[in-house]
Amino acid sequence: MTPTTKLAALKTAFAAGDQMGALRIAAKFPRLGDEATAITRAWAAYSNPEFYRQIGQDPDALIAVGVDALRDKYRL
Repeated sequence: MTPTTKLAALKTAFAAGDQMGALRIAAKFPRLGDEATAITRAWAAYSNPEFYRQIGQDPDALIAVGVDALRDKYRL
């Protein structure tokens, strides 16, 4: 059965172990509240890790923070 909402798709992806898929979905949500920066930056770091290395940031660390924010935001 296909999820009917974006939030359901996010939760399904996360539950299936597809954290990057869940981040991809969440990064497009218009209202992420306090977790917006962490989630969108995590997706950007995943999408373009070399840029974040060039500016002195660790993409893996940014992704880990974003996944934690996603888990907290949606109680995953």
